Amino acid sequence: MVIHMKTTLNIDDTVMDALRREAARTGRTMSELVETALRQLLQQRSKARALPPLPTFSSGGALVDVADRDALYRAMEER
Repeated sequence: MVIHMKTTLNIDDTVMDALRREAARTGRTMSELVETALRQLLQQRSKARALPPLPTFSSGGALVDVADRDALYRAMEER
């Protein structure tokens, strides 16, 4: 069962004119165009949330034990 909800939107006149022209040009209703545009916007947002994993690499290991304050000072003085 498909349910359609009616709603009222405030749309800028220039956007509405462009929407009317596009609907006439494509033979689709303004509702179809708005729904399609909203679906695409929402799908892009959900795709944007899925971030790729961060890259990993081998650094060759730690040169200094960061828990050893004296070793850190010695390493910084050697630079």
